[in-house]
Amino acid sequence: MPREPIHSHDAPAAIGPYSQATRAGGMVFLSGQIPLDPRSGLIVEGDISEQARQAFANLRAVCEAAGGSFDDIVRVGLYLTDLSEFSAVNAAMEAVFDAPYPARSTIEVSALPRGAKFEVDAIMVLR
Repeated sequence: MPREPIHSHDAPAAIGPYSQATRAGGMVFLSGQIPLDPRSGLIVEGDISEQARQAFANLRAVCEAAGGSFDDIVRVGLYLTDLSEFSAVNAAMEAVFDAPYPARSTIEVSALPRGAKFEVDAIMVLR
């Protein structure tokens, strides 16, 4: 099955050899988004809530570039450098997704690119 790369100018450019997302058939695999401001290329200032909001905004831009929305996401992966901040991330996720919520995994990691505190990736199925 051929892979189709997806790109949005409203999300940060990939910082390595990967696509922001890849479509294969009706599925779209969204690469991890950290809280980079797409215009400046810098991590947004603020706490993990601010970082989560920016990362979700970046993810939304890539979803839209692929022709979908958060309603089409079936799974998200959340990566935090400090799991004690999970409630703030959970609140940020609840603010951008409607029920029924996608499946989710949450993992504490020792570090993320560019010193980010949060990263999110997802799988989307287009109807």
